[in-house]
Amino acid sequence: MIEQTVANWHKHLDGKLEGGLDTLLADDVVFYSPVVYKPQKGKNITKLYLSAAINTLPGDKDENGQHKFNYTKQVLSGNQAVLEFETQMEGKFVNGVDIISCNDEGKIIEFRVMIRPLQAVNLLHQQMAAMLEKMQGK
Repeated sequence: MIEQTVANWHKHLDGKLEGGLDTLLADDVVFYSPVVYKPQKGKNITKLYLSAAINTLPGDKDENGQHKFNYTKQVLSGNQAVLEFETQMEGKFVNGVDIISCNDEGKIIEFRVMIRPLQAVNLLHQQMAAMLEKMQGK
């Protein structure tokens, strides 16, 4: 089941998944942010955080104008996936993982993001806060 969910996640990131996050997320999904202590519960808040991350994490562009964000590894087992990624933000190396769990219908029920090193966490916190404010019209 997780294989199709991850394939749909990649389609969404490429802008090719009809229905986008509404298609991917269960109504009771829980999002665990690397910079917010409290889990974020529900589809609407998870969509907000994931959309902000999708707009923030692509990071710097290379000499060809392509974003440096890249999934480097994935481990899929049962209804769980771990996707490791790398990018650069303001010239700083960012390494992290997306830990995704889905239900038997293939809907994401938990999305957890972990980031390293500390400079990357601090930078991501600043940029995500700014993106969330922008997305909420503040």
